[in-house]
Amino acid sequence: MVTQQARGVVLVHSAPRALCPHLEWAVGRVLGRAVSFDWIDQPVLGGSRRAEFYWEGPAGTGAALATAIRGWEHLRFEVSEDPTPRSDGGRWLHTPSLGIHYAQTDSAGNIVIGEDRVRYAMEVAAGDVLELERELQVALGAAWDEELEPFRHASDDAPVVWLHKVG
Repeated sequence: MVTQQARGVVLVHSAPRALCPHLEWAVGRVLGRAVSFDWIDQPVLGGSRRAEFYWEGPAGTGAALATAIRGWEHLRFEVSEDPTPRSDGGRWLHTPSLGIHYAQTDSAGNIVIGEDRVRYAMEVAAGDVLELERELQVALGAAWDEELEPFRHASDDAPVVWLHKVG
């Protein structure tokens, strides 16, 4: 069977300068080749850097990348993996205060909450609408998005790279 190729993005929102080469090494180890990020200063947090790195690899590489870089303190990142015809997409978010969050994504990048997670939220809520909302916010990763949002906006002036495969 042919392994499905996936692609995605590693967004390092903030990393201490001393950690930057270690992140490149960890990502390169997962991808099986040396990589070099284009680091720029992160204006939201003095002394930190940010980078975007587009990758391609076998389906499941996003999980391997998130696992490889999640153990360092003071690191904020997102890893995304686009879905393939045979695999779901995913999004991994990490902040120092919240740890890591994973969510399945569809072909448009929307978070997909599975049936079991919805049933769990309903069971925990036990008819309490506010508790149900809280559980669904956890499933969506709302706290991670809220914490990462200022770091994302810091990239508004960063160059845009469009990746499309035609044909």
